[in-house]
Amino acid sequence: MGQDMAILDILHFPDTRLRNVAKPVAQVDGSVRQLIDDMFETMYAAPGIGLAAVQVNDLRRVIVVDTSEDRSQALALVNPEIIAKQGDESMDEGCLSVPGVYETVQRAAQIRVRALDREGNAIEKDIDGLLAVCIQHEIDHLDGKLFVDYLSNLKRQRIRKKLEKDARQGGDKTQRRRAI
Repeated sequence: MGQDMAILDILHFPDTRLRNVAKPVAQVDGSVRQLIDDMFETMYAAPGIGLAAVQVNDLRRVIVVDTSEDRSQALALVNPEIIAKQGDESMDEGCLSVPGVYETVQRAAQIRVRALDREGNAIEKDIDGLLAVCIQHEIDHLDGKLFVDYLSNLKRQRIRKKLEKDARQGGDKTQRRRAI
């Protein structure tokens, strides 16, 4: 790993910069590898299982994911694209840019993804389960889309108000009352 890694600031919904569409990476060079390293450091510290460059206000088409418990399956994808989808899967999703919110989203159960790896090599993989959901979630970020966009307007407005209130009160507060 190149230079010292850094923990980057993660943008929070409803920050309009999360709606930016990322641009393709022309060449995987040292600056892209540094971004990947910093994104892994940021994701693990959060903690999370996926992070897109747009979430750290970088407009390159780069995502990092690791759904393992022990950080052993780190996967960096540059210019990822889903070239095939099949089946349906509903899963509870959360997002580092929408802290404390978990909602059920329906996505493809299996995907084939094409991308460049950390070294710039072309790769193509068939993926299913949590990792497939995670990659679809992160690619959405590259296209300026958030998982709350899959929810009803009412739910989205409620989440926006809650996060704005949390931000005014100085950060993310954990809920103290139990859900009914």
